[in-house]
Amino acid sequence: MYATVIFDVDGTLIDTEQAILLALQRVLSESCQKQYTCEELHFALGIPGMAALEKLSIRNKEQALAKWDNYMNDYFHTITVFTGIETVLSELGARHIPTGIVTSKTKAELTKDFIPFGLMKYLSFIVCADDTAKHKPHPEPLLKYLELSGARPETALYIGDTAYDQRCAGQAGIDFGLALWGSKTPDLPATHIFQKPHEILTLL
Repeated sequence: MYATVIFDVDGTLIDTEQAILLALQRVLSESCQKQYTCEELHFALGIPGMAALEKLSIRNKEQALAKWDNYMNDYFHTITVFTGIETVLSELGARHIPTGIVTSKTKAELTKDFIPFGLMKYLSFIVCADDTAKHKPHPEPLLKYLELSGARPETALYIGDTAYDQRCAGQAGIDFGLALWGSKTPDLPATHIFQKPHEILTLL
């Protein structure tokens, strides 16, 4: 049914929620002397850091982003690969199904937060936040992926965990798979809903 499988990163391949939100809480406490709960900051999951800081009306966004990125180092020990993900990526490779990622991380963030987990060997094409002018939920990141890979939208599947991913896929004409293992919005409309990563293989 699908000839290409594209993944989001945060909340889909790796669990970075705690690291992202704890680091952001710390930045906001220092920058605006205000305490936010993790629930209040959930909107920041799935979009570029600069976009999240804009929504929070932070004045010196560049400085705040640098601090946020630096503080992520203190919480790196909380980041894990979701159970079953590497097995699925390996099996997709064995079946000669091209895979890649479209992420709101910058290339620098991907290098620091994702590459250490050893999953890059399974991924043929990468689109990061600094590869496009517009970002999720705009379709440009996925359209860029199609351009780079030569994949066709009608035979591609994008798997993610947020409404940003879902809207990006829909506007790009690509079917969307909801990764319930990382999603905070289980009622999000999707072409396919996956309880566990291994269920992806049943479509292929």
